[in-house]
Amino acid sequence: MTVDEVVAAWRSRGRPFQAAGVGSVVFEEGQGNVALCLHGVPSSSYLFRKLLPQLASRGLRGVAIDFPGLGFAQRPEAFDYSWSSLAGWTLAAMDALELKRAHLVLHDIAVPIGFELARRAPERVLSATVMNSMIKVASFKRSWPMKPFAVPVLGELWLGGMSGFTFETLFRLQGVATPVPKEEILAYLKILKLEDRGRAFLKIMRAFELTEAYESRILAHVKERRYPAQVVWGEHDPALTLATKGRDCQEALGVPTIHRLNGKHYVPEDAPAEIAELVAAQARG
Repeated sequence: MTVDEVVAAWRSRGRPFQAAGVGSVVFEEGQGNVALCLHGVPSSSYLFRKLLPQLASRGLRGVAIDFPGLGFAQRPEAFDYSWSSLAGWTLAAMDALELKRAHLVLHDIAVPIGFELARRAPERVLSATVMNSMIKVASFKRSWPMKPFAVPVLGELWLGGMSGFTFETLFRLQGVATPVPKEEILAYLKILKLEDRGRAFLKIMRAFELTEAYESRILAHVKERRYPAQVVWGEHDPALTLATKGRDCQEALGVPTIHRLNGKHYVPEDAPAEIAELVAAQARG
């Protein structure tokens, strides 16, 4: 398929909904307890297109939603794109979709967002699966391909000048260890820009809450939590490495091991079946 056909095929699998005044799209497959998949940047729920059917085949209802400003969600100019705001919006989305409780499947910045959600409403969390992210946010440094997006003017130039060749090259270098088709990779860039050319994405990049206060809140919550959690890592991630960020997550969650998978940063692209099995095993336990 062409890039446009890939994007259209994915969009056709979703249905629209409204939460806290912002429209988005939900993608879901299967029956049973909900496994709510939350994405990071610069991706969207498209990242989970392979994972949802794998979750469904293991007796779970796989659900993925687009955060405001990304994917097929609306991209309002005046929206607060901070992590705290996105956590609050996600709780509203769970209400709108009638998801009373869920197993959280978190990737990239969805980890600090997801744990802020869990801190506010721990009774709604059945378990958490953490993938290739950061939890000690106060000391987090962006990788070199992502760093320009946080800088006004430079970010607009970096995103606006990013060709398909550049994006695919960076995606394969940083993101995937398996031979994902070129058209499926370029669909990420197409979805990222859409009607606003990525302006809302840049706002998200500049609203990271890399503070001691935010870190302290989520670390205190995960230490006191009463739901199970696990760390799943694409072990070849060159930016958020297993030896640093993976170990940080393991230490914060107090879990005995890291489930190492053959993948890079976008591990749901590389190992969807393995991730689904780990989520399902934790849900059964």
